[in-house]
Amino acid sequence: MKEPPSRLLEAVIIGGGPYGLSIASHFGRLGIPHRIFGRAMDSWLSHMPKGMLLKSDGFASNIFDPGGEFTLKQYCLERGVQYADLGAPVRLETFAAYGLAFRDRHVPHLENQLVVSVDLSQDGFLVRLETGEIVTTKRVILAVGITHFSYIPENLRHIPPEFVSHSFQHSNLESYRGRSVAVIGGGASSIDIAGLLFELGADVQLITRAKGLVFHEKMSMEIPRSLWQMVRSPLSCLGPGLKSRLFADAPGFFHHLPEHLRLRTVHTFLGPAGGWFAKEKIVGKVPVLHEFTPEHAQIMDNRVCLHLRSDAGTERTIRPEHIIAATGYRVDLKRLKLLNPILRDRIRTVEGSPILSSAFESSVAGLYFVGLAAANSFGPVMRFSCGAGYTARRLSREVG
Repeated sequence: MKEPPSRLLEAVIIGGGPYGLSIASHFGRLGIPHRIFGRAMDSWLSHMPKGMLLKSDGFASNIFDPGGEFTLKQYCLERGVQYADLGAPVRLETFAAYGLAFRDRHVPHLENQLVVSVDLSQDGFLVRLETGEIVTTKRVILAVGITHFSYIPENLRHIPPEFVSHSFQHSNLESYRGRSVAVIGGGASSIDIAGLLFELGADVQLITRAKGLVFHEKMSMEIPRSLWQMVRSPLSCLGPGLKSRLFADAPGFFHHLPEHLRLRTVHTFLGPAGGWFAKEKIVGKVPVLHEFTPEHAQIMDNRVCLHLRSDAGTERTIRPEHIIAATGYRVDLKRLKLLNPILRDRIRTVEGSPILSSAFESSVAGLYFVGLAAANSFGPVMRFSCGAGYTARRLSREVG
């Protein structure tokens, strides 16, 4: 007897981080036929340095099941791990382990396979796996996270990789013990890495174009807040303040703002800053060159000869053995090589990011982007795991 044709899936989810796991958990509860591919919590396990602390407080570091039951707090309670909603930093290892436990409990069907290509088909999409299997689906949801979009300044890209790397490449900094390292950047990643390198005994210096390093204020349950403070500066997963609360709680509202206002907000809101706990690891310990940017670099005598220039025109040259560019991430769909070029060229973009509908759908019907790639459409909350809750609920309504 002839085999019946395989059924077209409703959705394929690509990515095993907080967004992919949250969406798959919601789809599973609704009975939406789907498959999810990717390495669970890969960014946290493979692309962030061991010993790092999350900038987000405990209450803002959840992955989202439909009932909101398996929070980070609940995980820590079950495992006897220290936890506080506010005032106690979340260890990277704790959050990664929580993500794996969330997968085991809510998304056990996550397939530890990489997607190598996504193509259009007559009925939807063809998703090719690294094993050679081809999956046919009506919808593709790209929850690919940050690692495709690491940004290194153009004037450093010609330097061989043994001398220059991006912060996302480092899950273990042990190889830099006792070496001379320059860290470029003024945000949380650069501050964290510089502090960890100092603790390892590396000869580290931090280079930032800012006039001074910025650190978030510590919030604690032990510090009572008046009613006026709670009204004037409410807490949210993006921090205290009315704007933070609005952007955290109302991504749908943000989507309706004029494009120029959305883009400006994403560029300027929540600028580079370290966690409050990082201040004591940096200030007075790690040398910081303020108001300098790299101008050009070359290799001399097995070191990087890095030429710096300040806004005032002051020049300076340093000679580290290695440079770590903690210079953030910039979405550019041209770098998302798993998308067939013909498909990629059909996606309308602004500043390299896809232009999305109110349901996260791109200009290609059935192709959705979430997480960092959705920030220009839904706001800065999409740069953090706490944006996964709204995303999973909205996509569930769309697909279900």
